[in-house]
Amino acid sequence: MKRSLLAAAALTVMAGQAIAAEEFTAKLAGHAILPAETFLPAPADAPADLKVSGKFTTAKRVDAIGSVMGKSAGRPTGVSVPFQGQPVQGHSGIKVMQDGSFWLLTDNGFGAKANSPDVMLFLNRYMVDWNAGSFARQETIFLSDPNKVVPFRIANEATDTRYLTGSDFDTEGFQPIGDSIWIGDEFGPWLIEIDRTGKVKSVHDTLVDGKVARSPDNPAVQTPAAPNAKMPEFTVRRSKGYEGLAAAPDGSKLYGLLEGPVWNAEKASFETGADGKDVLRILEFDVAKKEWTGRFWHYPLEANGLAIGDFNMISATQGLIIERDNGEGTPDKACPEGQRREDCFHDLPKFKRIYKFELSDANVGGPVRKIGYIDLLNIQDPDNKARKPKVNGVLSFPFFTIENVDKVDDRHIVVGNDNNLPFSSSRDPNKADDNELILLDVAEFLAAK
Repeated sequence: MKRSLLAAAALTVMAGQAIAAEEFTAKLAGHAILPAETFLPAPADAPADLKVSGKFTTAKRVDAIGSVMGKSAGRPTGVSVPFQGQPVQGHSGIKVMQDGSFWLLTDNGFGAKANSPDVMLFLNRYMVDWNAGSFARQETIFLSDPNKVVPFRIANEATDTRYLTGSDFDTEGFQPIGDSIWIGDEFGPWLIEIDRTGKVKSVHDTLVDGKVARSPDNPAVQTPAAPNAKMPEFTVRRSKGYEGLAAAPDGSKLYGLLEGPVWNAEKASFETGADGKDVLRILEFDVAKKEWTGRFWHYPLEANGLAIGDFNMISATQGLIIERDNGEGTPDKACPEGQRREDCFHDLPKFKRIYKFELSDANVGGPVRKIGYIDLLNIQDPDNKARKPKVNGVLSFPFFTIENVDKVDDRHIVVGNDNNLPFSSSRDPNKADDNELILLDVAEFLAAK
């Protein structure tokens, strides 16, 4: 079933006319859980520093395993760092393969350059048993730079293997194309090309309107020597580089989606649409030429302050995008009105959606057309597939960060969370989130035009 969107929500402004997207029902078809405390040993040839991760999450180095409690908005999560080994967490991109397996990308680790130098960057390929609700890891690709392609000093510069870490890149979206895997990064923001063994083949600056776009985490952005000197210019906010990276079905083009609007220095403002709401750039990259085409589209957010979580094309002109707020938790575990405690949720989610949209040659340089959406806070489960508690008879996907979406077939999509181990607890106020994947039956949504 589908229903018209209420008048005050989800408006896309195109050619001066407001067009309302439609809401479609999502039915749970499968639910799989990868426990929060899932770890991998560092490779045998990795430096000793990478055998233990999470030593730098506080102001001072901490070496004692499990001595620093993770917290989510001030709530203890029950999981502590440092970790023995590398955490399999922070899923920040997904691709469905022809054999039915799923590639999942881990992000930078603990959320920043400074606290993640001992967290390795890698991808895992899994087979998922929806009947058992379990993951079976098939292979792992660790990222490395043995040929010194990365244009700045990496954390493991002095080692032979030169494994890449969360202090080098914040990997947030990826696309396997031919012999390469392309990865979008938030720090540069950069577009990174690796081979199928994880070795870096090329690194590309981001161009916006023909100029290099940088965030404050780009090494080219350096603070001045004197406090009264002019600060350097940059156009991308911290943690607002690439959050999604999609590809044309034929692999000829990549589409990088920035998580935040680009700063316009001349206007002294961030980019907005005709309605004054934030818009995000979708930038086109020619894979064969390995260069930006200069073409772009705007993705209009439903409200300022929202963010996107992942992005995949499902046809030559249509794609899926996760759009979300920063809330987390379920209403049955909410704090009393006006209170903020360690044992309840004080900021419940209100907006967790997946939009289907259209971009085409006709709207280059303008906003994409939003076709419809599904509400991840209202997933129907008549067949009782849920492996987590439901509230008022429906399954919610109430996570702070939801960063994985892809089409499985003409009826189904797969959606996953980023559990930010040990810093997110969105189902239970004091229990670290597991990594979850949900299979959703959304046939009408996928068929919508």
